[in-house]
Amino acid sequence: MTFKMLQKISQPIRVVINLPASKSISNRALILNALAYSPYEIENLAVCDDTDVMIKALNSNDTLFDVGAAGTAMRFLTAFLAKTVGEWVITGSERMKERPIKLLVDALNQLDGKIKYIEKEGYPPLRIYGSALTGGEIHMDGGVSSQYISALMMIAPYMQKGLKIKLEGKIISLPYIKMTQKMMQDFGVKVDFKDQVIDIRPQNYQPIPYRIESDWSAASYWYEILAVSGKGEVILKGLQQESMQGDSQVAEIFKELGVSTEYQTDGVKLTPTGNSCTMLAYNFVEQPDLVQTVAVTCCLKNIPFHFKGVQSLKIKETDRVAALIQELKKLGYVLTEPKEGELAWTGLTTDTNNNQTPIISTYNDHRMAMAFAPVALIQPIKIANPEVVSKSYPGFWEDFSQLS
Repeated sequence: MTFKMLQKISQPIRVVINLPASKSISNRALILNALAYSPYEIENLAVCDDTDVMIKALNSNDTLFDVGAAGTAMRFLTAFLAKTVGEWVITGSERMKERPIKLLVDALNQLDGKIKYIEKEGYPPLRIYGSALTGGEIHMDGGVSSQYISALMMIAPYMQKGLKIKLEGKIISLPYIKMTQKMMQDFGVKVDFKDQVIDIRPQNYQPIPYRIESDWSAASYWYEILAVSGKGEVILKGLQQESMQGDSQVAEIFKELGVSTEYQTDGVKLTPTGNSCTMLAYNFVEQPDLVQTVAVTCCLKNIPFHFKGVQSLKIKETDRVAALIQELKKLGYVLTEPKEGELAWTGLTTDTNNNQTPIISTYNDHRMAMAFAPVALIQPIKIANPEVVSKSYPGFWEDFSQLS
């Protein structure tokens, strides 16, 4: 196991950061570009593990695809291969084999796909017999991963009858579904989405030049750094105010945590306000990837919190709720899970061994590593397996080193 030792960082903070491109937009653009048989190369494509896996798969003549820990690639490629004539096998890391995919497989098989489980029922690896899909109408729980819904949406125009998805119950991660809708429309496909019904008729994608915007999820760690420091200035290049990314809401969340956002022509400027809330209550149902960042920020700033809408965190790269509870306890913060889909901290702390530098386990989860890095503003810390940041932000540690 490797470790990254972070010594206590001097303050105030003054950095200019060129953020990576959005992984979420990049992976959708790669699928849509392939479905459009586009001759154009996508501009400003994310350089990270998840995107590399997608590029390799789409450019490969192999029939076996190993996506490693890339959940987006697993879901999107499963749907893509189901409508691509041939026999395929898709697998991943040991953690990926624990991440459920039954709802997507069931939906594809209902639409006349032919997918079988190779090992455990309901989980990868999968054997996919790709063929034309009939399409039609399906019902799905709106509380499932939005990646299942987006995967079906993107291949829907090439189904013989198109596809109507009726979403039942409360929809989680809605901005990601809206992102898919917007991008499909950019590529020339009409998508009707009204009253929890997504209706996509048979159509053809149109090849277009496409440029990826920078990643608001990656920006969140710099908001955290400035919020914890309370001094200085951070300039983040490449962010857009009118963004299709749900995580652009980080700017509003961090207003409550003492950071203001000034939008500029080529990005944003962050400055501390000196004013933070005394307790943060927030529903993360539409921004689940921000939970780790905000939870650690609140603890480091001694701001109790009660978060809702965190149910999808249990099927991410790790069980992020359990991981946060475990790792923040190493720093003396006692978090609880009041009920399913919630995470809270009342301000309760416990003694820690202050004579030893805490070692934060990352559970092969890039967001655990990056969310805990700003602890170094308070005290020295070790991050286990720091290389996991390559999943979405390979240059994170190089950028972070500008703080020392």
